[in-house]
Amino acid sequence: MSLDFFTIVFFAIAVMVFVRLYGVLGTKNGSEQPPFRPLDPPEARDDGSAGNDNVIQLPRNPEPIGRDPVRPQGEPQITLPPDTPPESSLAAALRAIMTAERGFDVGRFLDGSKVAYEMIVTAYAAGDRRTLKNLLSKEVLDSFITGIDDREKRGEKVEFTFVGIDKADLVEASVKAGRAEITVRFAAKVIQVTRKADGTVVEGDPARLTDLVDVWTFARDLGTSDPNWRLVDTRAVD
Repeated sequence: MSLDFFTIVFFAIAVMVFVRLYGVLGTKNGSEQPPFRPLDPPEARDDGSAGNDNVIQLPRNPEPIGRDPVRPQGEPQITLPPDTPPESSLAAALRAIMTAERGFDVGRFLDGSKVAYEMIVTAYAAGDRRTLKNLLSKEVLDSFITGIDDREKRGEKVEFTFVGIDKADLVEASVKAGRAEITVRFAAKVIQVTRKADGTVVEGDPARLTDLVDVWTFARDLGTSDPNWRLVDTRAVD
């Protein structure tokens, strides 16, 4: 089938129009929205936490929680830990925390505290002062560093394996002058051995699990831009 002159002309015009439209619609003009990123990497955040990989951000205010219409205005709705009396001081403190920061969630807090616990005990065993500095209050940090310094002066090293946390229970909480404190009882299993420089075992058994039971208190100033809870008190339970 032959093509006459006019058919060729119209075909050429159609091709030119298509090329013109593609040149406009097929390019970016700088006003497009960036792709949605549900989890930006730390360096992309502008909340002051960039470059600080050691800080455990226990949940502070992940999202607003709507008010239950049947509740009095201003009273937060919370889910208490099991066996916590609704009228106890613990329940009252949790309500006070949620009043200050409506997105606070007990379950997410406990999850974050377990991560912090593992990170801290592992860092202490390794003598990792940098990690501890970002997770502890000054008073607790000084105590931990003293223990590390004494161990190093004796030429001792710790072989440490964190096996897991059996249980983490909220035991008490308080809010005073805008500062929240929450105490958690941890029961964990580890393998730890302390050796002298020559390899002699000072304490522990590399073939035996050790039970750790610690009661730790985390604190944070409510309503501030710093989302981090820090360890402010430790008590070991025999």
